[in-house]
Amino acid sequence: MVSRRKTKPNNKTKYGSNQTKIMKNNCFKGIGAAVLALALLPGAQAQTLKGNASAIPAYYDHQLFTIQFVEFAPNVEKTLIQHNSGLNFIYQSDPGLPGGQPFISVLDAIPTDGFNPIWEEVQIAFVPPNMPVQLFSDNEVLAAAMNNQITLTLTGEVYWCPVVGQKP
Repeated sequence: MVSRRKTKPNNKTKYGSNQTKIMKNNCFKGIGAAVLALALLPGAQAQTLKGNASAIPAYYDHQLFTIQFVEFAPNVEKTLIQHNSGLNFIYQSDPGLPGGQPFISVLDAIPTDGFNPIWEEVQIAFVPPNMPVQLFSDNEVLAAAMNNQITLTLTGEVYWCPVVGQKP
């Protein structure tokens, strides 16, 4: 099971409110560090694409969105993984689907649901005899993993992936 997230405290507890503030503050610090790394480090993005060339589709809870997709340089990826426990996951299956169709990435959050625009890639591999199929939500991905239909592998690749719009 792939998870680095800490469960959210109950804001009704004596300490929950303060813990929530600390967690939010740490999240903003992580995002700030990533933005600073992008701004200050030459070549911080491994293969920067301009404009719509880096826009790709991605599913979140059965809704299709458009995200910008830019990989950080390897040294920045390593730092982000080590110092940012709030990374989101983007699930991908590089081999694709039968008939040469691409597997459309699956997100585990969007701006209204615990979103951090820094994503660690998790590679999906379908376990035989299960045929590759398109999954449409992180819940489907995790259920398939629990049922041994797929395996999940952290790749160590980290991307800057802001959600830029919802597909019609």
